[in-house]
Amino acid sequence: MKKITILFILPDLETGGAERIVTTIANHLPRSMFEPKIMLLRKEGGYLEFLKEDVEIIDLKTPRIRHSIVPILKEIRKRNPDIVFSGFGEVNAYLALFIKFFPKIKFIARETNVVSQHVTRKEIRFFYRFYNNYDKIICQSDDMQNDLIENFKIKKEKLIKINNPVDFEFIEEKLAMSEKPESFKGDFKNIVAIGNLSSRKGFDNLLKVFCHLKNEKVLLHILGDGKDKELLHQMKSDLGLENIIFHGPQKNPYQFLKFADLFTLSSRYEGFPNVLLEAGACGIYSLANNCKGGISEIIQPGINGEIAHIENHKEFAGKILSMINETHDKVATRNSISSRFSKNFILGKYEDVFLEIGNQPFQPSKG
Repeated sequence: MKKITILFILPDLETGGAERIVTTIANHLPRSMFEPKIMLLRKEGGYLEFLKEDVEIIDLKTPRIRHSIVPILKEIRKRNPDIVFSGFGEVNAYLALFIKFFPKIKFIARETNVVSQHVTRKEIRFFYRFYNNYDKIICQSDDMQNDLIENFKIKKEKLIKINNPVDFEFIEEKLAMSEKPESFKGDFKNIVAIGNLSSRKGFDNLLKVFCHLKNEKVLLHILGDGKDKELLHQMKSDLGLENIIFHGPQKNPYQFLKFADLFTLSSRYEGFPNVLLEAGACGIYSLANNCKGGISEIIQPGINGEIAHIENHKEFAGKILSMINETHDKVATRNSISSRFSKNFILGKYEDVFLEIGNQPFQPSKG
């Protein structure tokens, strides 16, 4: 049987959710059936070192997404893969306009967010008019699917729901070599939050929550970097929050998760948050904001976490206090994630999609 060539497209392989998923898929596709390649706008990022050597990397050396579409189209024309898999929202949108120029290639978009919440610029929203040009659009949650149907008139038959996979073997390897962070004080409860320091992740709300915990023996460890870094550091100072530590991006966040007493997700909206899945995979109970993006599909109350409204800062703080003083079953927490989102289970769904559309006969027109 002829191998199906898949060309994955991402801006880079920085340590974000989309990058983690594409790395996992490319690493574990069976080579007897698939030949994965990854095209990056910039060959940089922490996941480069985790990518298997037989995955070819194509470096476009393009610093900005808006300047990338011509180089991307040239490479697609040159390499003529069976499937193009675009894994990043803005690239997905731009690419949608040009899909009909490649009638023999199948195109898949993996959407990364609830689009109506995430995409606010009119010039980018324009390209979503052409989103039905894709052969398939992969969504991670019901919220994402419903949003595309209701707000962008995407045909239901184009949409496939596939949750994000969790690579337990990778996480367990990292946990085994993880020692307790020096910043974790033994007589304090240690709470971990991970994400890009941007408005979307709601860390401003989390800081306001911790205003109500100033007199408690609780530390909040925030892992990540982003455009709101200085704003959040200033906010911490203005609010006099000595119980919050910004650690910056971490190659091994599992070191923090392993010894955490609680994980918090403060996002205003999500796609299908890997950090929430991976916290559960580490056996850590979570408290998540009640936002769109599959939160209710991940959290099983009383088993792996709870959901609350973070805008009610005092009430959210009270939930944190009660939860860190409870005993949670780490095995049950892990099992709630592994039974639904384990790598092999989810990757099998991706393989089915790739085989289905990769072996479809040529159709004269798309859409």
